[in-house]
Amino acid sequence: MVSLLLSRGANINAFDKKDRRAIHWAAYMGHIEVVKLLVAHGAEVTCKDKKSYTPLHAAASSGMISVVKYLLDLGVDMNEPNAYGNTPLHVACYNGQDVVVNELIDCGANVNQMNEKGFTPLHFAAASTHGALCLELLVCNGADVNMKSKDGKTPLHMTAIHGRFSRSQTIIQNGAEIDCEDKNGNTPLHIAARYGHELLINTLITSGADTAKRGIHGMFPLHLAALSGFSDCCRKLLSSGFDIDTPDDFGRTCLHAAAAGGNLECLNLLLNTGADFNKKDRFGRTPLHYAAANCNYQCLFALVGSGASVNDLDERGCTPLHYAAASDTDGKCLEYLLRNDANPGIRDKQGYNAVHYSAAYGHRLCLELIASETPLDVLMETSGTDMLNDSDNRAPISPLHLAAYHGHHQALEVLVQSLLDLDVRNNNGRTPLDLAAFKGHVECVDVLINQGASILVKDYVVKRTPIHAAATNGHSECLRLLIGNAEPQNAVDIQDGNGQTPLMLSVLNGHTDCVYSLLNKGANVDAKDKWGRTALHRGAVTGHEECVEALLQHGAKSLLRDCRGRTPIHLSAACGHIGVLGALLQSATSVDAVPAIADNHGYTSLHWACYNGHDSCVELLLEQEVFQKMEGNSFSPLHCAVINDNEGAAEMLIDTLGAGIVNSTDSKGRTPLHAAAFTDHVECLQLLLSHNAQVNVVDSSGKTPLMMAAENGQTNTVEVLVSSAKADLTLQDSSKNTALHLACSKGHETSALLILEKIMDRNLINATNAALQTPLHVAARNGLTVVVQELLGKGASVLAVDENGYTPALACAPNKDVADCLALILATMMPVSSSSTLPSLTFNAINHYTNTSKTVTFDSLPIMRSDHSSYCSFNNIGREDGYPYTEEDELNDSDSETY
Repeated sequence: MVSLLLSRGANINAFDKKDRRAIHWAAYMGHIEVVKLLVAHGAEVTCKDKKSYTPLHAAASSGMISVVKYLLDLGVDMNEPNAYGNTPLHVACYNGQDVVVNELIDCGANVNQMNEKGFTPLHFAAASTHGALCLELLVCNGADVNMKSKDGKTPLHMTAIHGRFSRSQTIIQNGAEIDCEDKNGNTPLHIAARYGHELLINTLITSGADTAKRGIHGMFPLHLAALSGFSDCCRKLLSSGFDIDTPDDFGRTCLHAAAAGGNLECLNLLLNTGADFNKKDRFGRTPLHYAAANCNYQCLFALVGSGASVNDLDERGCTPLHYAAASDTDGKCLEYLLRNDANPGIRDKQGYNAVHYSAAYGHRLCLELIASETPLDVLMETSGTDMLNDSDNRAPISPLHLAAYHGHHQALEVLVQSLLDLDVRNNNGRTPLDLAAFKGHVECVDVLINQGASILVKDYVVKRTPIHAAATNGHSECLRLLIGNAEPQNAVDIQDGNGQTPLMLSVLNGHTDCVYSLLNKGANVDAKDKWGRTALHRGAVTGHEECVEALLQHGAKSLLRDCRGRTPIHLSAACGHIGVLGALLQSATSVDAVPAIADNHGYTSLHWACYNGHDSCVELLLEQEVFQKMEGNSFSPLHCAVINDNEGAAEMLIDTLGAGIVNSTDSKGRTPLHAAAFTDHVECLQLLLSHNAQVNVVDSSGKTPLMMAAENGQTNTVEVLVSSAKADLTLQDSSKNTALHLACSKGHETSALLILEKIMDRNLINATNAALQTPLHVAARNGLTVVVQELLGKGASVLAVDENGYTPALACAPNKDVADCLALILATMMPVSSSSTLPSLTFNAINHYTNTSKTVTFDSLPIMRSDHSSYCSFNNIGREDGYPYTEEDELNDSDSETY
């Protein structure tokens, strides 16, 4: 059949989903003739599947010796590893193929080659089910019996794990180290004890294994045997002579381990051998604590019967009863401890007693058993339900809180029968009902309401009720229960400390089901918080469209203003929620035409959308007739767009409103070109220039866009304006500073050099400002070496004097006194001639000593902040002129609420 398929053109190297080819399968099945036929037709004998198994691996794994021999004769690499680092010898040993192992060894396979985990073929032979003969062959052919894997295990460890008794003897006889340790410090004896291999333990002990050697956490083999519940192993280890009360690193004896493991036979064996049942570990726990914590009833029964103290406290102040209350679902251990005088009123160091632990873990039966011994209200009198009263050892929360928070309604049913104060508060003033509503535990909410818990109690921190808690987290079932049982009926609109209603919180967190539940119960859709914001304001900010739709269906007004004059339309535009914005605009237009409502600083929703770069919102707003002309603050939407580099929004504004808007001015006479120059947004700058923006327009302080860019070191903008836009370099501001003066005054060397490159007029080089300073004065004063050099090269006067009588050289002095001293020194150094003007200049400077030196100040354009993705940043557009608040404004701002 194979020949027929090959003759019909079958692809000899075709592979299945695991990349196994025909030769892999033929080798695995032992079809030697097929393998030969495939090889004769060009099949690759070294091909690999997805896990890098070769045909030799396949044949070795299934013990097909004839195929193995044939492949070896073809010269394939017998030590080729697969993806796990296993060679064919590893695979053969793992599968117990001793004939293949013998052949591979005879052909020179490496008997000590490690795989990815550091295991050799001997490790596999020691562990595998049928690897006894393989192990004999390896040992006889030089395999290292003490080689360790990456986790420190030797072949002897592997025999201990899997209980290979006879193989362990072989390894030991061939020189294996008896007490070798793995990375956890465990010897083969520890491992054998852990897995309960009694015969192997006997062999190891007979061969001299140390029964008192410490392993993981300082435990002895007896610890591990007792913990795992192997009584025969315990008996064997005890017979070798061992101090049973020797502790591990945590102070735990073998009796602690037996109590935790739960094997009664091991426990009794240790007790009968004289183990101390009251010995405490490092945490102060006795074996009884461990038996109780693990619900090992028989061990607990034996320990109590032996005289173990039932009320011993550990380091946390817990008794065995505390641990039984936390872990005992059927109550047997707890009941036995109670019958033997365990005190349920003892509190741990945090103030919790057994009732708290049972409540926290929801063990109804334990609570009933405790209540049958001592009424719960009596027990709680000592630990208290009034959380406001001080006590040296008072629990921070009640059992009711614990059961409610964790949703244990059955435990809660027991507690509410005895603990009458259902409105007990924790340190934050939250009641059990509040916690149950917050976590969404409907059954617990139902239990508490039916028992009369107050629905309208407010916490101490934000003054929220359980209704707020359920609404915040979207627990609609809890919310319906609370609203349905709340009195008076207007409880649905109850406000927290910030004036927020449950409806506002539901919308804020996008819980549509809760929103509908509240609206159906008559919630006031236009209620305002202390900042004047409604639920719709919150929906506009968060962008929860379904919540907004629900509010609008119930008549929510989209044009209500908050304390800053902002409507939901403003906020949705500012946040870029196009779906919400569309719904709000549609709702507004259904009543009347949308007015271009401006906030308290004159900004419309179009300003906000442009400022934050939400192009889709800008496009939608521009479709409204009211935004077809500039409205609101003179710091226009175009100013807002370009100052934040929102070129798309700027282009839409120009296309819709016309190119005339590029020269609009704000209250300080600044055009959009000023704004783009101030922030160095070249793309926006070029857009404005392409629509005939006036490059030499001046603001109220006489500054051109070039001056604005030069003063702020915006080199890209400077380059465009001086090179492409041909800005006028001779213009001066109100202080008679040119763009060159301004660039030098702020130390912006690159900007100054770009401007200097275009100046050829010596008069402009020596132009003076109101303080009679030339650019050379200013550049020298600011240490701009390259600029000074260029100025001098272009003919800048070194003898020009400013209003203080200082030359550029004297202007370099840090203060007047230094300048005058320098002048005197220079006068002495220079030769006197009739033509020299230096002495007169010097004395002129001294004569001006009493004159007050004037300083040039430049009113820079503050940057509008761009972090407006959240509600808390909406005041960042700031003043009516479009520039930000000062620090004082922020401190005086009463609206600091953030959601």
